[in-house]
Amino acid sequence: MSDLILGQVLYFTADPFDNGVDAARHIRRGGVLVEGGHIMAVGEADDLRAAHPTARITDYGQDLISAGFVDAHAHYPQTAIIASWGKRLIDWLNSYTFPEEMRFSNKAYAQQVAKRYFDLTISNGTTSVCSYCTIHPESVDAFFQAAATRNQRVWAGKTCMDRNAPDGLRDTAQSAFDDSARLLATWHGTGRAGYVITPRFSPTSTEDQLAAMGALWSANPDCLMQTHLSEQTDEIAWVKSLFPTARDYLDTYERHGLLGKGALYGHAIWLEDREKARIKEVDAALIHCPTSNTFIGSGLFDMAGLKASGHRIGLATDTGGGSSFSMLRTMASAYEVAQLRGRALHPAELWWLATQGSARALRADHLIGNIAPGMEADLTIVNLSSTPAIAQATARAESLWQALFPTIMMGDDRAIRDVWVAGQRVI
Repeated sequence: MSDLILGQVLYFTADPFDNGVDAARHIRRGGVLVEGGHIMAVGEADDLRAAHPTARITDYGQDLISAGFVDAHAHYPQTAIIASWGKRLIDWLNSYTFPEEMRFSNKAYAQQVAKRYFDLTISNGTTSVCSYCTIHPESVDAFFQAAATRNQRVWAGKTCMDRNAPDGLRDTAQSAFDDSARLLATWHGTGRAGYVITPRFSPTSTEDQLAAMGALWSANPDCLMQTHLSEQTDEIAWVKSLFPTARDYLDTYERHGLLGKGALYGHAIWLEDREKARIKEVDAALIHCPTSNTFIGSGLFDMAGLKASGHRIGLATDTGGGSSFSMLRTMASAYEVAQLRGRALHPAELWWLATQGSARALRADHLIGNIAPGMEADLTIVNLSSTPAIAQATARAESLWQALFPTIMMGDDRAIRDVWVAGQRVI
């Protein structure tokens, strides 16, 4: 049976960074027809009702029907340590991240946190996520199993580290390759799961391990590869001391086969000109993590400059270095960061980043992140008057964007009225 979901509808026909606000389409009284987990049609509510008289109706009134949010960079094992008092990156890893990640050798604990993580993200309207796990295969299995129970489209991989990490949280070049290959064979393409080859970052991998990950990616080019790049200036100095012959931070990946289409580089704040040029040349993706960058004091991502240069960019919470599970809060932080760099992002650009832009970074914009016939029916229903403060601002609005922006800046999980995953209502 088909479902006809009614309300205000927002979708995109192009990238608003390149094409302006006209890239967005808003239907004030619209509908989305869903059947078999996919979107079959989108249009005016009355037209869809007339054309599909037997469809089951769910009417959200003035609430906004959007593609589900897509979080392009997260660390689900850091769920329990989110909002820990912040230090610099390396201190934060040693004080909070590494001790918590050591607990994920326990299968039951990994399963408990994975379930909690998906409960939290779904309640915030996020339907797809790309996450780092830990070095433990149990952490990867727990993540994919929890996602499978909800039929969510997700990506993840075993985080590989063979140096500069505590005892009990290091693997080897060979075990990282073997574990990753086995997990890839088990999960990649199973249901809506995608495996991501995942060296944490150059400081925690020897050249042998980076080469092993490069070899695995070369053998499985349909997989994504994720890592971190140029998050903090002291991190970059550390990389230079560990790789004295490298041209720059990116070169520590490039020389080992970890630069190419399908690469996801988290943070990318302090890029050199050569790095920007090479990343653009191979069409790799940069993932902006604004709440994390401000929380840990990393710096201000150059959204305007990088988008103007044609870079592929996604948006992400980076939990738990990021301080919120909400992509609404992440959009607000991206707006604030861009303001500090002298460019006010339009609400259409922010919403695109959190949906179609992140899906594009993950090479999945033909599947998720938008509302169009043939796409997977992952939808988030947003109440644009979820709190008294937001409602009074919305009541004064003279356009969709004036109505939407207060929710971007002040909204939280109370703004998420409903979520549909693969055509099924889940909250």
